[in-house]
Amino acid sequence: MTTHSNRHHLKKRRQTMEKLTAESKRLMDERFGHDSIIALATVDDGAPYVRNVNAFYEDGVFYVITYALSNKMKHIANNSAVAIAGDWFTAQGNGSNLGYFGKPENKEIAEKLKKAFSAWIDNGHNNFEDENTCILRIELTDGILFSHGTRYDIDFRPES
Repeated sequence: MTTHSNRHHLKKRRQTMEKLTAESKRLMDERFGHDSIIALATVDDGAPYVRNVNAFYEDGVFYVITYALSNKMKHIANNSAVAIAGDWFTAQGNGSNLGYFGKPENKEIAEKLKKAFSAWIDNGHNNFEDENTCILRIELTDGILFSHGTRYDIDFRPES
């Protein structure tokens, strides 16, 4: 497919998408509103990179505790476009670094992440004294969710 065809296909697909409905919101919260493993894809110098991460979903956004100097964060600093996949769900979005996990501005989401990741958060993998321990915010733009034979094409972008 040519680049023009890809853009046309994406535009046509977005025209058939719905905003997050009560049912698709319920399904997203049920599947991902807790510690979830998702595949996170980034791009660096034209090459795709994918890895599994622990994530927590809330209101159209996935949150990940990570390290600011990791390759994924370096990739996102250069190109914020990301894709994710997990549990019969795929999506595109934009990643951003919310900064140090312990900074006051992150207190509310940090508390939610501590609760969601309580089974492993204090196992020594994270160093919360290190200011490079950060929160990755993945704001979804669009995605496809499957549940019991139903396909949900979801437009996560806010109303303009």
